[in-house]
Parts: sequence; structure tokens; C-alpha cells
Amino acid sequence: MKASSKSTDSERLQGVIDGISEKPGVYLMKDAGGSILYVGKAINLKKRVASYFQNKENHSPKTALMVGRVADIDTVVTASEKEALILESNLIKRHRPRFNVVLKDDKRYPSIRIDTRTVYPKIEIVRKTPKDGAVYFGPFSSALAVRQTVKLINKTFPLRKCSDRSMANRTRPCIHHQMGQCLGPCCLTVDPEQYGGIVKEVILFLKGRTPELIQQVRRQMVKAATDEDFETAAALRERMFALEKTLERQVTVTTDFMDRDVLGISGNSDFRLVTVMSLRRGFLQGVRHFELVQAAPEKGELVAQFLGQFYRQAHGIPIEVLVPDLPAERALLEEALTEWKGRRVRIHRPTRGEKRKLLEMARSNADNTLRERLQRASREAAVLEGLQRRLHMDRLPLRIECFDNSNLGGTNPVSAMVVFENGRPYKAGYRRYTIKSASGQDDYASMAEVLTRRYGKIGPDNPVPDLMLVDGGKGQLAIASAVIGKLGLAGQFHLAGIAKKDERKGEVDDKIYLPGRINPVNLGHDGRLLLLLQQIRDEAHRFAITFQRKRRQRSMVRSALDQVASVGPKRKAMLLKHFGSIKKIRAATVDEISELPGINRSLAEAIKQAL
Repeated sequence: MKASSKSTDSERLQGVIDGISEKPGVYLMKDAGGSILYVGKAINLKKRVASYFQNKENHSPKTALMVGRVADIDTVVTASEKEALILESNLIKRHRPRFNVVLKDDKRYPSIRIDTRTVYPKIEIVRKTPKDGAVYFGPFSSALAVRQTVKLINKTFPLRKCSDRSMANRTRPCIHHQMGQCLGPCCLTVDPEQYGGIVKEVILFLKGRTPELIQQVRRQMVKAATDEDFETAAALRERMFALEKTLERQVTVTTDFMDRDVLGISGNSDFRLVTVMSLRRGFLQGVRHFELVQAAPEKGELVAQFLGQFYRQAHGIPIEVLVPDLPAERALLEEALTEWKGRRVRIHRPTRGEKRKLLEMARSNADNTLRERLQRASREAAVLEGLQRRLHMDRLPLRIECFDNSNLGGTNPVSAMVVFENGRPYKAGYRRYTIKSASGQDDYASMAEVLTRRYGKIGPDNPVPDLMLVDGGKGQLAIASAVIGKLGLAGQFHLAGIAKKDERKGEVDDKIYLPGRINPVNLGHDGRLLLLLQQIRDEAHRFAITFQRKRRQRSMVRSALDQVASVGPKRKAMLLKHFGSIKKIRAATVDEISELPGINRSLAEAIKQAL
């Protein structure tokens, strides 16, 4: 019967393949449950898909495993192979198939934005880079490095620092103008052409063309001195000195001063790490690393999938990309990158000379980073294995969820859940809860409500953890056990409670409790086990307190400002959003409050009096 069923499935799949178009497009391979295993593109869909099921003995282990799971194939026909490339990248991003290279979104990384469409642009740090006509630089791997760069720009170039709203409502220049770090376009008459010239200098600096910029500033300084405008000459001299110091700290990597990215790949068929070295005008701007744990195809295919996703946005594409292996669709990728950038982009695999050394440098960085991450993963795995043994679990605690409640004197009760995956915070899984049914300081009722809301609906987007941890002792753990049992989830995951040490009793460590046990668990001599659980508990505590504090501040603003006529919900929200907290509103001057739209001086004085 099994052989007959397998034969039937094979015949049905062959029938699907026979009906596929020979036009260019994208194919989606699915398993028996309908989940997408792999997304690929082809200039001839039928020929490409059929190749997977011919000469199976020549497949790599990954491809053979994937083909063995394929139960159905969907296709999307496109007008050209280039359209198929773009569609493939979008579908991979949306569905995150098991056997594709899947990159994390660049929105995790900060970029620098300059909106040159405005009369007086400013420097902004953003996480998203839409095609809105502004100029973007990045994304950068280090948020600290971006902040330091912006700080240097703000000290060196006198551009405005205030927001658009603040600029529109100011009545006098801020302290940055008094320090010579802003021309004061908010209140003073500033020549847009002069301001635009400074913006162009900032763009030159961010493009890595610092030597050219230094020469330009030097010429301006000499001209100002010749015209006996010594104040301007002195300011330009200080700017030139700051740029020269910055240039000294930059690392020169190439002598041709070309913009290029260099890819280094390390790992094996089970796990690969891709390193991208970004060189602008010959200077090393940054290094980023991408772990590819969902799939690790051969290097040529990996390079093709990586480039298609990495350069999906048109910002930051260099004119040359050095790769360790040329992808089969090199010409197609070059055409797509050229179109996205607006000028010729080349994908090249050098075999000698300076460029070959750059590839070796990128590979060395990838090797070192991979080694460090594998060592860290090994240490983290050892801790999880230790927890599994000590907590008598039937599986590794790969996903741990922890809950904590917070209130102040029974007011604004909230709860929070944090998630740790593989021993590290998974912030996308964090959740905040406003307590609705429980009142006052009833910690048990709050815990019961939150756990019911969290585990009342379990599904693909709301999976159960391997270990659920509550902040508290036997009482909180008993409530958690009762709720989980009532929901019919008993035995599907493990429970534990972490209680703080009682120093009055001479206790030296926090205690870990399990359901049905009177005494706390002995975690042995490995302090890393308790340290991880404490770290998770403390993160849940921090997250809950932060949420409760925000709610308390909002309620304080509402209660204090309710006494002020003409201050309704919108103005209350605007005040809190602009200043950030009730404390900062109370510390603000009448002038600062009156700068907000819709608030005159008399209303600002009433607000100050109320607070």
C-alpha cells in the first residue's frame, strides 16, 4: 500500500510538472501540509522545475532533502527574468521558506537621512529607508558609530538640529546657534544657497570623499582670509582641522578610491556566515555579518540569493561587488542592480592583485566571526542542556517565556512577557498586557488573567514555549499550573517559578520551584544556569516596570491637566509625546510649552500652574 501511495503521489507531481509553462517566472515548492519549502526563479519554468526530479543522485544533500518533501508546486509567470528576480526576493521575504537564504530586514540597522527637498535640511537617524526622494546613507551595523558620526557632523557643520515642528514655532535661536553650531534658520534670515552648500559638504563627507572636502574647505578658508572675513576664515579653519582628524582615523583599504562591497563566506553545507565589507572611496566604512541558518546552498547559488535580497533597496548600492564565486545569473543580477542604482554596477570575482586580497580579508573576517559565534553558541547550548537536566525536562528549553506583574499601590496594574530563544532575548516576541479584570494588588488574579489571555489561543503565530517561567514562588506557580491545566495545556510545556532570596533567613541565592515539589531545585555548581534564569526574570521585571511607568505618567498627565480649561485629549497627548514624561513637562519653561502648536502663552502658564 505504501509503495502504491508513493507511486500515486509521484504521478500526480509529474502531472503538475507537465502542466507548467515554459515562460519565465517564479516557482514555489510546497510540502504535504501546504508550507512553502523553496522559492526559485527561472527563464524557463518547466525546464527548471523538471531538473529537480531528474538525475537525483547528483543533488547536494540539501537539495535531495528538499525534493523528497515536495508535494505540490505553484508557479507565477512574469514578463521577464528580471521581473522574476524581483518577485522571488519579495516572496522569500514574505514567506521565509525553509530552504532559501533568508536575510533579516535592513530596518534593524540605522541609516542617515537628509531630505534635500526642503529649504533647510537636517541630519536624521532612521531605521527605514523608503524611496521618498531623500538622500540616505547606510544602513550601518553599529548604532553607536552612526550616533558618533552624526555628533561629529553637528559639531563641524552648522546645520539645524531642531525638528520641523520646533523650527516652525521657535521665537528665538537655540543654544546651538549661540555655540556656532547652527546658522539659526528658525528665526534668522539664512541664505538658502549658503545653507545648501553646507549640505553638499555633509553629503561629500558621508560619501567618504573627505580628502576632496578638505581641499574644498581650504579654498573657502583662503578666499575668506583674502576678503578679510577673518571670522568666517577661522570657522572654516576649525572645520578643516576636524575633517583632517577624522581622515587620520579612517582606514584606507584600496588605492583606486572606488565604491565597492566585498563578500566573504564561511561555513559548511549546514551553516554559513556571509560577511559584507563596505568600502567607500577606498575607505572601510563598516563590516556586517549575516547568519544563514535556514539553508546553506552552494556558494554560487548563495551569492545570487544573497545579492538579490541584500540590494533589494536602492540605497547604498556600490558600483562594484566582489564575490568569492560568480552566480550563474550574473548578467541578470548586474542588470537589476544597475537599474536600481541608476548607473553601471559590476559583479566581479578577482583572481589576483589588490582585489583578491580584499576577498581574502573578507573571508578572514567571516572565518573569525563564525568561530566566535559557534563558540558562543556552544556555551549557550551547554547552559540549556544543564537546565534541561536540572529541571527534569523532556526537551531543551529553546524558547523560554517569563511573566511579571507590576503596579504602584494598586494603581495602573500591568503585566509583561519576555521571550528568550536559544538563551538570548527575542524582542519581537515580547508582549505587554493591561490588567482588565483583576483589581488593586491582587498578584494572583493578575497572573491568572494574563496567562489565560496568552495561552487561550495557541497557533502557528502563537506557539507554546518549552519552558514558562513566572516571577514568584510557590503561590504564583500554583496559579500558573491551575490556569494551564484549565486551558487543557497540561504537559505540553514545562513550568517553573523563580523566587527572590530571603536574606533574613540567610539565603544566598534565588530559588527555583517546580510544580508538585515542596523544596526548590538544586541547580548544582554551574552558576550559569541560575544566572540565565535571573537574567530572564530581571528582563521581564524591567519590561513590566517600564510599561507601568508609562501608563502612570499618562494618567498623571490626564489627572493634572484635567484642571486646565482648553486642554483636551489631543493637547494632553501632544504634550506627553513632545516632552516624553510628566517630569519633563513640569521642568519645561513657559516659552518651551508655548512653542507647541495651539498653545499660547496664557495657556502655557496655566499648564505650568496645574503641574
